[in-house]
Amino acid sequence: MVYAIIKELRIHQWLKNTFVLIPLIFDRQLLRVDSFIQSLLGFFLFCFVSSAVYIINDIMDLEADRKHPKKRNRPIAAGRISIKFAWVIAIVLTGGSVAAAFFLSPWFMLILIIYFLLNLAYSYKLKHYPIIDVMIIATGFVLRVAGGVSLLVVERFSPWLYVVTTLFALFLGLGKRRGELVTVQNSDHAQRKVLDGYTIPFLDQLITIVSATTIVSYSLYTFSAPNLPENHAMMLTIPFALYGIFRYIYLIQVKNEGGAPDELVLVDRPLQVTFVLFGFSILFIFYLF
Repeated sequence: MVYAIIKELRIHQWLKNTFVLIPLIFDRQLLRVDSFIQSLLGFFLFCFVSSAVYIINDIMDLEADRKHPKKRNRPIAAGRISIKFAWVIAIVLTGGSVAAAFFLSPWFMLILIIYFLLNLAYSYKLKHYPIIDVMIIATGFVLRVAGGVSLLVVERFSPWLYVVTTLFALFLGLGKRRGELVTVQNSDHAQRKVLDGYTIPFLDQLITIVSATTIVSYSLYTFSAPNLPENHAMMLTIPFALYGIFRYIYLIQVKNEGGAPDELVLVDRPLQVTFVLFGFSILFIFYLF
C-alpha cells in the first residue's frame, strides 16, 4: 500500500515544480537563507498539490487508463488504491498545502488555488480540446514561476523569463502529445479523445515554430535582462539551451521515444549532462563570475 501511494504521487514528476525556484536563482537570491527556505517550501507545496491533481485526474480517467497499455498499471487503475482512499489523499494534500501556503504568502496561496482549479478544469473538460490542452499545461508552468516570485522580495526579475517559460512549456507539451500519438498508433488500444485533433505532421510544425521562438526569446533574455553581467556572459549558456532543445526533438522525431519530458530527462544521459552543464553555467555566471 505504501509503495502504491508513493507511486501514485508521481514523485518523479516533481521535477516540473523546480520552475518555482527560477525567480530565486535568476534574481540572484539563492545564497540568501530566508529566500532559499521560502522558495523551497513553496516548491514542496506545489509538489503536494500537483500530486493531488494527478490523483484526481487518475480517478476521472479510471476506465480509459485501464484500457491503456501503460496507464493501466497505475495504482488506482490497477485497483491497488481504492477510489475512496484516493479522494482522501487528494483532499488532505490540497487542503494542507493551501493552508500552509497562506503562512508563506497570501499571494502564493492565491496562485496555488488558481493552479489547482485550472488543473481541475483541465482534468474534467479542457484536456479534450486540442491546442487548448497544451496551452493549459504551459499556463501551469507560468503559474509556478509566478508563485516563486510571490515568495520573494524581487529586485530585478526579468519579465522575459515569463515569455521563455511559456514557450518552453508549449514545446514540451507538444512533444509529449507527439509521443502519445506515436504510442497509440503503434498499438491496438483506443487513443485519448484529444489526440483525434492532432496529427504528427501538424505537431511537428507546431514544435518547429515553438522551438524556434523559444531559442530566440531566451537569446534575447541573455543580453537584455536588467540583472545580467554587463559583459553579456549569460550568452555563453545559449549553446546548452540549443543542444537540449535539439536533443529532445531528436528523441521524439528520430527515435520516436516520446513520453513525458521529465521521464526522458531521467533516462537520457545526454539530456542529463546538458541539464547539469546548463545549470552550472547559470550558477557560475550569476554567483561566481
